[in-house]
Amino acid sequence: MVKVVPTHSETFGSAIPREPLIQPLLFIRHHIQLRATLQHAEAWFCARDIGRLMGLEINSRQVLKLDEDQRRMMHLSGNDGAQEFLMLSESGVYAMLVYHYSPENRHLRRWLTHEIVPMLRQSSKSVPDPHLRLIMCAGETLRLLHWRNEPWIRMRDMPYMLTQEGASYR
Repeated sequence: MVKVVPTHSETFGSAIPREPLIQPLLFIRHHIQLRATLQHAEAWFCARDIGRLMGLEINSRQVLKLDEDQRRMMHLSGNDGAQEFLMLSESGVYAMLVYHYSPENRHLRRWLTHEIVPMLRQSSKSVPDPHLRLIMCAGETLRLLHWRNEPWIRMRDMPYMLTQEGASYR
């Protein structure tokens, strides 16, 4: 009997969630391109590009120190067709900047924080900003947050929601 053992890339690839084809925005710093996208109001950056900007190679082994929600594989479209790339969330990039400290990383962090992330958020017209609504429930006015097309209510307001069968929006 032969036991098939998956390779590191197969096991790592299955641990990272995948997304459908995405058209990234391209940014240039010191003649190095950075592919970035905004997914569900979260900024994501190509790990290979971030590594080049930091002066090192970021691979799948190095990002294992990040939490699972800070890394994922995404299919990005480009001039040469669709390719799969390891992507880092905004917090994942900041963690990599701390793990691999260099004085230049301060300038890179400032560029990402003050220029790139705001441009990504401006370019996204499809993701509405979170907004509040009021609900009348059990004689009380409660706040309801709409975010990512889902309603959210504070835990301390839940007893009012559970005692009232119907709530009316304002």
